[in-house]
Amino acid sequence: MPDTVTFIGLGTMGQPMVRNLARSVPVAVYDADPDAIAAAARNDGVTALASPVDGAGAGAGAGADTVILMLPNSAVVERVLGDPGTPGSLASHVRPGTLVIDMGSSAPRATQELADRLRERQVAMIDAPVSGGPRKAATAELTIMAGGPVADYERALPLLRAMGTSVTHVGPTGSAHALKALNNLLSAIGLVGALEVLTTGTKFGLDPRTMLDVINRSTGRNQSTEVKIGPEVLDGRFQVGFSLPLTVKDITNALDLSTSLGLSPTVSQACVQFCRTALADLGEENPDQSEIARHLAKATGVDLTR
Repeated sequence: MPDTVTFIGLGTMGQPMVRNLARSVPVAVYDADPDAIAAAARNDGVTALASPVDGAGAGAGAGADTVILMLPNSAVVERVLGDPGTPGSLASHVRPGTLVIDMGSSAPRATQELADRLRERQVAMIDAPVSGGPRKAATAELTIMAGGPVADYERALPLLRAMGTSVTHVGPTGSAHALKALNNLLSAIGLVGALEVLTTGTKFGLDPRTMLDVINRSTGRNQSTEVKIGPEVLDGRFQVGFSLPLTVKDITNALDLSTSLGLSPTVSQACVQFCRTALADLGEENPDQSEIARHLAKATGVDLTR
């Protein structure tokens, strides 16, 4: 276990991850939102940083053994780390031998490029995105997939196990971000498909709750039918805890990866286009992923909320 960890990115997932991590190692935290920093720093074992490169105090960004990033996308990762060759950037301040762990959902190709640039400064990097949402983050039961050299993965493993119960090394740098994007694309396909099926059945005259109950005891069940649709759509809560903008970002990363490999996945393309249309139609700043159902209700006149 490293002596010092800096954790940057204190959103819906970052906050509970920090709480669990701080039970094992001192953690210094930073976020663009001062209120998020203050909230995290109220936990035992957590200290606040004035900036990512704050050099004062144990665990500060420039002196940390490990820097964990839980940020929305590759563009934000690039902005926070900066270029290793640019004076004043966090990437230029981290010491040789530091391990950077990107636990957000970045683009695989961008992750590979960033890791190459950091390696030139003797800074190691692995990608270790998570699955399980805020509920699993709160209980330290996340599924974590990790990509990078085995030695760097093994170095990170004690930290990852403090936040998740399933940790798997899936391949070289960038492979975990690829798998996370592909997993989220499959999840979105399952959600959209299930909502369309329930809409058709309801239009025909079936009760959506009866349908859902039978589906969840049949071959059509998936994570969305078992976990999301009942409480979040049929009960009208719409609080899966994962935003539709982030969904669109992740599944677009997966589709971009597929097309970059010369593939033309028609089901994936249809799902991505549907989710983009839903996001544009909802017209809200940050709608929940489950609010796809509201877009579908507007388009079909069939409201599944009962």
